Amino acid sequence: MPSLKEIKGRIASVNSTRKITSAMKMVASSKLHHAQVAIQNMLPYETMLEHILKSFLASEAEAQTVFDQERPVRRVALVVFSSNSSLCGGFNANVIKLMQRTVEAYTAELGEGSVEVYPIGRKVTEKARKLGYDVKCDCAELIDHPNVQKCIDLAMELGTKFANGEVDRVEIIYHHFKSAGSQILTNKQFLPIDLESELERDHERDLTTNVVTKKAQDYLKKKRRGQQAKKEGEAAPLNDNFIVEPDMNTVLSLLLPKLAHLMLYTALLDSVASEHAARMVAMQTATDNADELLRQLNLQYNKSRQQAITSELLDIVGGSINN
Repeated sequence: MPSLKEIKGRIASVNSTRKITSAMKMVASSKLHHAQVAIQNMLPYETMLEHILKSFLASEAEAQTVFDQERPVRRVALVVFSSNSSLCGGFNANVIKLMQRTVEAYTAELGEGSVEVYPIGRKVTEKARKLGYDVKCDCAELIDHPNVQKCIDLAMELGTKFANGEVDRVEIIYHHFKSAGSQILTNKQFLPIDLESELERDHERDLTTNVVTKKAQDYLKKKRRGQQAKKEGEAAPLNDNFIVEPDMNTVLSLLLPKLAHLMLYTALLDSVASEHAARMVAMQTATDNADELLRQLNLQYNKSRQQAITSELLDIVGGSINN
């Protein structure tokens, strides 16, 4: 049985660790709020661009560009998003596992050297190089400082390779941010753009709260639905009477690259928000575990101290009786 001094030392150690995890949880919560604001600022542009594309597709379904034409796949590019640091639960491990499964599947189907990887995040970059993958860039700085222009540059590089036939398919692996307690690992086709599935994908996000318990989230969703139902009658319809000049294909050839830029930037913002949410949940769990461990250690300390006091009292009583 450990001595009182050893238990006291362990209590101090756990207390110190708990302070660190609690502070990291608060920092992650603050960063998550900023990431949610960044997504919220991007949503009006996304909504309007998708509305225009849906209207165009409804008016002329036969319009096609080089970016949405399927062709035989001989070489694949993967854009994989992870974090630059750890202590965020299984966030990075899940991304790396999905990347490995995807690379193995394409290698088995197309042969060695058929996959090139564009890692965004230090963790996935280190793992991809360690596994010997064909790593084409190092964009770890984008995770700490999301930048629209750099996403556009990367999207243009991938688009040029796709148009020139250097790659036949581009896929994105990232976490889609639904709420602070739910991040969905996603493998999405980037090029050629599947307009129908892209415009009908799940856009639901909870950007208003950092709560992670399911009960609290369900309550907030129910309350939010009631508020949205009241506002539906106030929404003004958009004017869909577009005049397209010079023709549909030319306009789509300009809009589709913008959609590609938006897809890459959205994936980056989703991944950053998911990382902070995962870290917040992991640090909250660690703090809760530290609290439980402290409770057990304090109980053990009090029991040992009581036993020591009882033993000393018995020695004193026994000595007085003998005298």
